[in-house]
Amino acid sequence: MSAGLQGAASSREDFAALLEESFREHEITEGSVVKGRVVAIEKDVAVIDIGAKTEGRVALKEFTGPGRDQPITVGDEVEVYVDRIENALGEAVISRDKARREESWVKLEKAFENNERVSGTIFNQVKGGYTVDLDGAVAFLPRSQVDIRPVRDVTPLMGTPQPFQILKMDRRRGNIVVSRRTVLEESRAEQRSELVANLEEGQVIDGVVKNITEYGAFVDLGGIDGLLHVTDMAWRRVNHPSEVVNIGQTVKVKIIKINHETHRISLGIKQLLADPWEGIAARYPVDAKLKGRVTNITDYGAFVELEPGIEGLIHVSEMSWTKKNVHPGKIVSTSQEVEVQILEVDPVKRRISLGLKQTLQNPWEAFSEKHPPGTEVEGEVKNKTEFGLFIGLEGDVDGMVHLSDLDWNRPGEQVIDEFKKGDVVRAQVLDVDVEKERISLGIKQLAGDPFADAGEGIRKGQVVTCEVLEVKDSGIEVKIVDSDLQTFIRRADLARERNDQRPERFAAGEKVDARVTQFDRKARRVQLSIKALEMAEEKEAIAQYGSADSGASLGDILGAALKARQGDKK
Repeated sequence: MSAGLQGAASSREDFAALLEESFREHEITEGSVVKGRVVAIEKDVAVIDIGAKTEGRVALKEFTGPGRDQPITVGDEVEVYVDRIENALGEAVISRDKARREESWVKLEKAFENNERVSGTIFNQVKGGYTVDLDGAVAFLPRSQVDIRPVRDVTPLMGTPQPFQILKMDRRRGNIVVSRRTVLEESRAEQRSELVANLEEGQVIDGVVKNITEYGAFVDLGGIDGLLHVTDMAWRRVNHPSEVVNIGQTVKVKIIKINHETHRISLGIKQLLADPWEGIAARYPVDAKLKGRVTNITDYGAFVELEPGIEGLIHVSEMSWTKKNVHPGKIVSTSQEVEVQILEVDPVKRRISLGLKQTLQNPWEAFSEKHPPGTEVEGEVKNKTEFGLFIGLEGDVDGMVHLSDLDWNRPGEQVIDEFKKGDVVRAQVLDVDVEKERISLGIKQLAGDPFADAGEGIRKGQVVTCEVLEVKDSGIEVKIVDSDLQTFIRRADLARERNDQRPERFAAGEKVDARVTQFDRKARRVQLSIKALEMAEEKEAIAQYGSADSGASLGDILGAALKARQGDKK
């Protein structure tokens, strides 16, 4: 083969290789994004040449949308997504929206990995939130992620490009979740950090009251809020912040504390005023009496304002001498002016203890002065207890009659049943203990002491005549004749002989003689014994009428003594 033919063959091979390489470079596959050129615009579609003599049609509306108002023209180069290379009409099926979405997903994934913000536009409202166009990719914006505070109307935000933070991405499912709130919080945190850095504790600054709550007010300090707590609004007690400030009011405040980690700022107004607690001890000496106004009532007492910014507490125990278990609200009322006494002043803890009852006379002192021991009083039975009666007395005080002071002869447990609540009784004042707030009364003392009256002529060893009052199995209850003294003779003391120690030998109303074996005036005790009397008489008879060795029997001796005794009586 000649050299000329060989050169021609080589040129054809090179051209074929170049043509094949050109086809490979422009090879189009379904499901890919390729570049094309707008060759014509027909009504509402654009004809796009994507190479290899292949054209496709795309609706013009796919080239427009939020943030994309620039119209396309013939000759523009655009990227499209290839669904099919050729349909029944011999045209390629292409889409600008899908191309944009594919392109957006790649960019969004990079932004998500790098934790970068993306730009998007809210364009529709759906259940639970809104849809956002992220340059072709549609994302979901939950309602809670729209703003820092709940937003009722999102219309002003729609159609306006703004930054978002991607919270979650799932390409397989085509899900993207974004947040606008996160971006705002970060921006706000940056602004707060910058503003806080320019503030100092102790600085005095003007602010505008932005919001009022039960516990204080939020003051705008020029882009950052500070809390003016209700306790820092004034030295006096403030029941509600609205008493001091109003929304929109400009106030001068002092920065009390700055927390640089949380960016919380505490403010105060009272710190700009003189502290009324300085020199408080000199202005309010202990035991001084003065007037004040009740500002607050609690379960444990009442607060009284002595001057603006100075309050003292009347503890419930210092409110009344006599009302111990009563709520303070039943003794004083809010806004009432009362006279109080200074009990204690603590400048360090900023506490003043006040007394209300100290301005009134102690009712126990007044009662003691008017009713010394021995005075007779009258009152209503307020209560009955296992140890006595409580009697209501003059001055709203109570006195107690102990069980032992109800009756001279009968046990108190038996006598107390004769009294009932509401009965008006008379009693004698026995003792008044002002310090312990106790008044001791006695009812039996009104009748005099029968033991003291009858005990004058009674002594140990004396023989007395008794009247049997009651016969019991264990002995007999007797009363000494011509006296009010009563006592009990035990069974063992009824006779010398055991066979005669039978209580049934005696009858009520019968009179018997007995010997006094014990008489204790202090203990109010008298003890009698018939046995002791018989033994004493026997001893006396033996001494007078016989002896142990006289040979006479005991019966003879007692018989002679009895005859002599009867002769004396005649």
